[in-house]
Amino acid sequence: MLVKQDLFRPLDNNCYLITDEKTNCAALVDCSEWNDRMERLIGDAQLVYILLTHGHFDHIGGVAEVQKRTGAKVVISREDAPMLSSPMASLAAFSGFRTQQSVQPDILVSDGDTLTVGSLTVQILATPGHTKGSVCYLVGDCLFTGDTLFCESCGRTDFPGGSMTEMRQSLRRLAALEGDYKVYAGHDENSTLAHERQYNPMMK
Repeated sequence: MLVKQDLFRPLDNNCYLITDEKTNCAALVDCSEWNDRMERLIGDAQLVYILLTHGHFDHIGGVAEVQKRTGAKVVISREDAPMLSSPMASLAAFSGFRTQQSVQPDILVSDGDTLTVGSLTVQILATPGHTKGSVCYLVGDCLFTGDTLFCESCGRTDFPGGSMTEMRQSLRRLAALEGDYKVYAGHDENSTLAHERQYNPMMK
């Protein structure tokens, strides 16, 4: 498995391309925008899925264009799916990004679901707190946490649908996973689950 990442401004979003090197099948985790950087990130990979950790505008802004260009299926939780077609729900209307291309999801996922990318298995973990429908994607020894878990911090809970109670429950769930994982967050630097268990005050 190969993981590539790039940083997208103005909100410093991390987007990740997971590629099964055996088949060149790939999945994109979050899709902030479509531009030359996103095109280079995807490269010549056979994009099968766009895996959305949640539905806020800064994580979905490029989905419509990438879907059109690649035919990749859009994956999101049922709870956050309305954000793909509503600038109010995605918070785009309040951000200065007044326009949003409407997208229809292809696959609505729930906790415990799995997807296949070539020979790779993607496991969905429901982690509400930042939004009602926030999810993490577990692939091999990699955990893609969106705006749930950050390096020594966590995502905001003061937006509509956010809940600090649910966030703490979700962080405890991640902390309880067996073993260690590389943590690839929606913002800020990468980490490991072992580091977060020890140093993240929100996990204690």
